[in-house]
Amino acid sequence: MGIMHVMGFSCFGAFDSCKGDIGTRTEEIATNNVRLYSYHSLRAATGNFHPSNRIGRGGFGVVYRGILRDGTQVAIKSLSAESKQGTDEFLTEINVISNIRHTNLVQLLGCCVEDTNRILVYEYMENNSLAGALLGSKGERVPLDWPKRAAICMGTASGLVFLHEEAELAIVHRDIKASNILLDENFRPKIGDFGLAKLFPDNVTHVSTRVAGTMGYLAPEYALLGQLTKKADVYSFGVLMLEIISGRRSSKAAFGEELLVLVEWTWKLREMGRLLDVVDPELPEYPGDEVMRFIKVALFCTQAASHQRPSMKQVLEMLSKEVNLNEKLLTEPGLYRPYHSQQSGGGGATETSFSLVKKGKQSDNNPSVTLTQLDNFQSFTQVLAR
Repeated sequence: MGIMHVMGFSCFGAFDSCKGDIGTRTEEIATNNVRLYSYHSLRAATGNFHPSNRIGRGGFGVVYRGILRDGTQVAIKSLSAESKQGTDEFLTEINVISNIRHTNLVQLLGCCVEDTNRILVYEYMENNSLAGALLGSKGERVPLDWPKRAAICMGTASGLVFLHEEAELAIVHRDIKASNILLDENFRPKIGDFGLAKLFPDNVTHVSTRVAGTMGYLAPEYALLGQLTKKADVYSFGVLMLEIISGRRSSKAAFGEELLVLVEWTWKLREMGRLLDVVDPELPEYPGDEVMRFIKVALFCTQAASHQRPSMKQVLEMLSKEVNLNEKLLTEPGLYRPYHSQQSGGGGATETSFSLVKKGKQSDNNPSVTLTQLDNFQSFTQVLAR
């Protein structure tokens, strides 16, 4: 469960001063762009954080449905006491998120920092997360036709373009996945949960950092070497697209006799000339040409070498326009797999493996692909005349 979005709000318990040594610091940051809530008001809104109001759980805490005194329905995320995020980092994150304004990104409502309690408040999202609507249990799932799925892909891409290219400081989300894509009453997607986000100054192209994220979505160069760039988000988005198209989880090895994961399976189907086999069987009607294009864009996003992936701005253009993709530039996807060493003497020591889906020589018609080529949108797409 991720962060929620709100277009406008009326706050109850706003600007209550926080207790302790961090109170002044909290008030200085929070009153810039978000409201301060008292712990008492949020406890009352959730029925003392009753389990029946629990609507999600993430890496940093539990999310509850709450109703404020004025009747406003909200999502209240209580960060776990075990969270490694320090107070300064938590408050800085609040300030960063509160400055974000985009249709497909979350907007923070408010926060509470009292004693050891650290709580974030967001708007309640009627259709919860994409993970539940598309990949959840039968009771959770919602029928999503192709127009809705295409719009979710486009909206998510638009949000990432803003983070990467248009925000005051470029932001790499680091945890793009189905559970962090929230759906409003019209199934419009909004990227949530910026707990792992990293800021990139204009003169910085990559950073080396502690790896954090979700298995099945991790770009191999990030998972293996800790090298973080915007292309890590591009990789995760490509995996997400395949989930949206197929209705299947990316991390579940369940395809074919080899028990391939979703990215591997999709590449194998491409080699067999059967790409449309990846489409969700619950999608009885869909435009074959458009769906095929979306699948190929996802494969461009998940290429092993990060510099061979398009930027999110290019991805959005590829999804928005009727284009012929230059598949001569398409190379194999990369995968990150942790595995247990066979020589660990039964101790189960975890090692890592970086594998290409297809092993062997590079295609003769694609001996090399340079960053310069990929920086030019026209180099790997040909826009069709309308």
